[in-house]
Parts: sequence; C-alpha cells; structure tokens
Amino acid sequence: MARTVSLPGFGGAAVGFDTPFEMLEACHERVQRSLDLLQRLIDYLHTHACDDSARQAARDVLRYFDIAAPLHHEDEERHVFPLLLERGAPDVVALVRQLQGDHVRMEAHWRDARTCLNALAQGEVERWSAQDEAVLAQFAQGYDAHIRTEEDAVYPAARALLAPDALQSMGQEMRQRRGAMA
Repeated sequence: MARTVSLPGFGGAAVGFDTPFEMLEACHERVQRSLDLLQRLIDYLHTHACDDSARQAARDVLRYFDIAAPLHHEDEERHVFPLLLERGAPDVVALVRQLQGDHVRMEAHWRDARTCLNALAQGEVERWSAQDEAVLAQFAQGYDAHIRTEEDAVYPAARALLAPDALQSMGQEMRQRRGAMA
C-alpha cells in the first residue's frame, strides 16, 4: 500500500492517493474551511484593526486557493470530466458542462479576490472596502452548489465507470503532478 502523503488541501492520514475520490472530497472540506476562514477574517476586520493574525489568515487563504485548489480542478478536468463527457448519461453530461463553466468563473473570481487578499496580506491595506467585500463574496458564493453537484452526482457516476486499474492510475497521476513520493 502506498504511503499517505499530507498535502495542502487534503484531509488527515487516512486519505491517500490510492483513494483519489476521497482525496477530492477531502479537498472540498479544505475549500469550505478556507472559505470559513475568509468569512471569519471579513467579520474580524469589521470590529478589529488589521494585525499580524489577520494578515496571516489572508496568507493562509491565498496559499490554499493558489496551490491546492488549482490542482483539485485539474484532477477533475483530467480524470473525472472527460470520462463522463464520453460515457456519462445525458443528465450527468449536462452537469459536467455546468461544472466546467463553474471552474472558469471560479478562476476569474479568484483573480479578483486574490488582489484583495494579497493587498491585506502584504500590508498595503488595513481594511477592505464594501466593493472588496463584494468581490470576496462573489468568489465564495458558488462553491456550495458546485461541491454538492460533484459529490452527489458527478463523483458517483465517475466511480461507477472507472475500473480498479484506472482508479489506481488516476491516483498515481495525481501523486506525480504534486511531486509526492510513493
């Protein structure tokens, strides 16, 4: 059995590359935690001055969405979506197309949110404006439905189509892209 590697965006020691769908779901948990941290940071700055802990929280959110989230989307775009577009039922194909559009929108919204977070993390601003907060809210708002669609419909459909050797190959490729050792 492969050694489990702890990476940003993935859960505890029980999740490894030999269980790629569990890794994808663990990443969703980290997305939610990072978005919760972002909301706590917004709330904190309403009543407190920006301090080192606020700047560190901004850096933590930046790190997650700069590193782990793009790898997660790439996992889906390489291993889950093509399989379902080729062999999935029409309703699942429609969901995959919707999720692909979500990924494009999420990336665009992240670029805008990243600018706000980076300014705070670097000490260039001490608070966010109402416009900045609207940018951050727009970034965060699409994730709940996106994750639900993936976990409730798309991942189960893909699992049903993947043979054990294809699942193993998926995990190996995910490991290699992250530079993790077996």
